[in-house]
Amino acid sequence: MARDLARELYRAYRTQARRHRAGDVINESREKTRDPHSFADSLQELVANRDWRQGIAEGTLFSDWKIIVGDEIATHTTPITLVDGRLTIRTSSTAWATQLSLISGDLLKTIASSAPGALVEEIAIFGPHAPSWKKGLRSIRGAKGPRDTFG
Repeated sequence: MARDLARELYRAYRTQARRHRAGDVINESREKTRDPHSFADSLQELVANRDWRQGIAEGTLFSDWKIIVGDEIATHTTPITLVDGRLTIRTSSTAWATQLSLISGDLLKTIASSAPGALVEEIAIFGPHAPSWKKGLRSIRGAKGPRDTFG
């Protein structure tokens, strides 16, 4: 994304420089575009022109997760994906998954107020990955787990 931004800004600069060297008649509104602009202003204009506001807000949700939900919840949870308004969260234990599902309504309100622009309509909460007993040299087809010795 940073490379794209740099390329866009460079192309805009080169286009203006070529027109100026070619002797094009520059009216007053074009003269204003030649004035120096801050990088922040150029970046905001690029974000607005490309309609990136929602994507940036969603990225901010992931990067500021600890600030949005607090230290205790952030140490036991990780936001995984945000697709079509559905935020998927992985927890460190099933107890945390249960607790988060109980406060999911409040969590949605907190996300809406802390990360405006991020479209989060529902939350899917999953516990930690369970180990799979279906792989390995000594796995038996149809066996339920490691202690399934009597069928």
